[in-house]
Amino acid sequence: MGNLDITQRNQLERSTLSGSDSLRRGSERGAAIYSVVALIIGVALCVVAVMTIENWTQWLVLGVIVVTMIGFMVALSPSRRGVEQH
Repeated sequence: MGNLDITQRNQLERSTLSGSDSLRRGSERGAAIYSVVALIIGVALCVVAVMTIENWTQWLVLGVIVVTMIGFMVALSPSRRGVEQH
């Protein structure tokens, strides 16, 4: 490993770790439970927010928050192409 540059070393470590069974992976059941609970809480909060909005300025603020969150989701998407890929 002494003669490898940083890119080669990272590729070697990544390929070594990806096939390893000793790494603990998250359970699919736990992720599913978390998703259901988060969805229920999210829906409840959305209902409360929509019921308490009184005028157009509050609707505008809610719209900007939603658009910002969609922008974050697009920017942080794992399938988004990076700058180095053309």
